[in-house]
Amino acid sequence: MAIANKIAGHLSRSSWIRKMFEEGERLRREHGADRVFDFTLGNPEVEPPASFKAALCDLATNPLPGMHRYMNNAGYQETRAAVAARVSRESGLPVTADEVIMTCGAGGALNVVLKAILNPGEEVIILAPYFVEYKFYIDNHGGVPVEVWTDRETFRLDLAAIELAITPKTRAIIINTPNNPTGVIYRADELAALGALVSSVQRKSGHHIYVISDEPYARLAYDGQPVPSVFPLIENSVVVSSHSKDLALPGERIGYLAANPRMATAPQFIEAAVFCNRTLGFVNAPALLQRLVAGLQDESVDIAAYQEKRDLLYDKLTSLGFSLVKPDGAFYLFPKSPIADDVEFVKLAQKHLILLVPGSGFGAPGYFRIVYCVDRETILRSFAAWEALARELKM
Repeated sequence: MAIANKIAGHLSRSSWIRKMFEEGERLRREHGADRVFDFTLGNPEVEPPASFKAALCDLATNPLPGMHRYMNNAGYQETRAAVAARVSRESGLPVTADEVIMTCGAGGALNVVLKAILNPGEEVIILAPYFVEYKFYIDNHGGVPVEVWTDRETFRLDLAAIELAITPKTRAIIINTPNNPTGVIYRADELAALGALVSSVQRKSGHHIYVISDEPYARLAYDGQPVPSVFPLIENSVVVSSHSKDLALPGERIGYLAANPRMATAPQFIEAAVFCNRTLGFVNAPALLQRLVAGLQDESVDIAAYQEKRDLLYDKLTSLGFSLVKPDGAFYLFPKSPIADDVEFVKLAQKHLILLVPGSGFGAPGYFRIVYCVDRETILRSFAAWEALARELKM
């Protein structure tokens, strides 16, 4: 075989999201873009804030000497300090630039963290429904993913199930809040309970377990709901995030990781993570984007527009008889499939030119994911197709 056996196996199980997006390209060519309703890929259609464009123009017009050269592998000091200041405000803890590393998006940050902490065969608990790439990231670094379901009705943390899944090989637990694909925000009491559980296990066993909080949607929260910081609630915690969603910059691959300053191993962890950022081939986060986001830590896209789109789709689907949890944040809906086989349901929806991703792609068969970071008119035009689909299913 011309490629690695493991990669060949991964390709056969590769992302449903990309498969459906590619199917959408075919359908758009065949039927016209305005007749295809593509809810598959979390690729925001909104433009970055005006402040980003202004900063970009200013930097292009007034370039800094040496601004395209290498820098410290952790990133520019001033950018890390700006991120640390924001994390400090949100957590109420004194986070410094020394606890922050700029990365190539949240995906790069996750790979850096896992490379830094995992020994071969150690386990990482992931909570279903989960972002599909977690399994591949864990495998990249010799780890073993262990799937644990959240509550199947509310998608909230199931502490009893997590406790049962912890073994002497458990090295980390990945949480994602607001969650992709459910949109659920974990409450402070849930996170505190998880922190207490991890601390209890560590006291009894002496075994260090990290909680990795994946937070690229932390600024996309609705109805005035807070997104609690994990740092005051879970001592051994690391945050990974990006500006792909809050500044609508997914293609620029700019993110960061931050270590909890309360974590006794934080200096050693950061030293390892800086080394891994370099040796994984990232070397450093993009220099230009580091310069730009340093001054944009309090900026965000229009949250109200996302909330309106959520409400439009949620109200329409529930009126048609679909069952789903109303999302707290992010830009996804995750309804139950009206038929047992979620893959078959997605194929049926495709006949009506509605493109969705089956829940099986997120470790959650029996559900399906809708992305609503599309333009508002696409959502409104899709309503007739949803109605026809519901009629066919006799909902």
